[in-house]
Amino acid sequence: MASEKVETVIAGNYVEMEREEDDPKLGKSKFSRMFWHGGSVYDAWFSCASNQVAQVLLTLPYSFSQLGMVSGIIFQLFYGLMGSWTAYLISVLYVEYRTRKEREKVDFRNHVIQWFEVLDGLLGKHWRNLGLFFNCTFLLFGSVIQLIACASNIYYINDNLDKRTWTYIFGACCATTVFIPSFHNYRIWSFLGLMMTTYTAWYLTIASLIHGQVEGVKHSGPTTMVLYFTGATNILYTFGGHAVTVEIMHAMWKPQKFKLIYLIATLYVLTLTLPSASAVYWAFGDMLLTHANALSLLPRTGFRDAAIVLMLIHQFITFGFACTPLYFVWEKFIGLHDTKSVFKRAIARLPVVIPIWFLAIIFPFFGPINSTVGSLLVSFTVYIIPALAHMVTFASAAARENAVERPPSLVGGWAGSYSMNAFVVVWVLIVGFGFGGWASMLNFIRQVDTFGLFTKCYQCPPHKA
Repeated sequence: MASEKVETVIAGNYVEMEREEDDPKLGKSKFSRMFWHGGSVYDAWFSCASNQVAQVLLTLPYSFSQLGMVSGIIFQLFYGLMGSWTAYLISVLYVEYRTRKEREKVDFRNHVIQWFEVLDGLLGKHWRNLGLFFNCTFLLFGSVIQLIACASNIYYINDNLDKRTWTYIFGACCATTVFIPSFHNYRIWSFLGLMMTTYTAWYLTIASLIHGQVEGVKHSGPTTMVLYFTGATNILYTFGGHAVTVEIMHAMWKPQKFKLIYLIATLYVLTLTLPSASAVYWAFGDMLLTHANALSLLPRTGFRDAAIVLMLIHQFITFGFACTPLYFVWEKFIGLHDTKSVFKRAIARLPVVIPIWFLAIIFPFFGPINSTVGSLLVSFTVYIIPALAHMVTFASAAARENAVERPPSLVGGWAGSYSMNAFVVVWVLIVGFGFGGWASMLNFIRQVDTFGLFTKCYQCPPHKA
């Protein structure tokens, strides 16, 4: 009975919203509901899976060349499970916060709950400020990485323009995401994005196997501590795509059903990342150390060009995923979040895109920037802070007794949950942030020394006359 009551409280406003969506007076067509406005479990799964593996798919073979085959596979499995656990923790904290607020008769129909608000409601302003800083900075650089990836990919179809010029062009294209109101409206985009990534992953796998190993191929990784931990933090970044978990949950009609969605999405993503990274590394070995984008080593064919075009579209979608929470924060800051006019909100959001554009031009280091963001930002945003927040929120016996969502018996209840959280915090702090931060910063500085800031064409082959 208690669980049914909680479910009613949590889902109440969403039931009302569904009824509103079905109201013909609102002029919502069946076409709009089918392709534009989603909130089901399936929508959430597509959003999680699509957002988790985008351009990073192309850099995982590069990570394998730094780690070696065995370590690369182990780290993918390890961080995939760890990421799923902390995504689960975020979902638990969201449901706890929302339940408490809705018991106080707070109505969220015109307000999108975000991670920093969950921290604020459960733990206070200092946690809010910490979450706001790390989450916004990570999503900012996550958007930057998508722009860099767009320029890197299109260059392999059309090298008449340098990568910096392509960054200008795609920055303008990605700015159109200001017109997408919320995660409800990514229904068709999430589905298409995942299909595009699936094609690209299997293209990389099959094309590498058909191509075979290059003459004299070497698989010498790992060779140095710097490369090893740089590769490991890129995989940490790969499975740290749940910085938008709260926004995806809020877009669901029944967010309490989110629990295992991220884990199932991760299992699917592993069927894409493990075969593709292993096959490309098997075929090209140490050549990947100087080719962060796996597509650069495969011969140009119609299939490769199709993969590039599909990844470009998916990167546009992922840019929207990363930027939409930033749009929400900015709207709340300037007092326009409750405005129903899509056009007014779009105009107000444009200033968010400008620093992203600028940073992509300053740091065009496709590959190394992933590891740097992973170690310095992802480590705290989606691993350390959620684990600590869960421990502190339910530290008292009263909080555990009244918890909306209790830890599953599979992990050993509260004791097992606390043990896992403590392990996540210690591991990520030492290995991810500590060793990973040291290694990725050294590698990043090396790229700056070699290519310079504002470089026109990072890792471009000499232009043929």
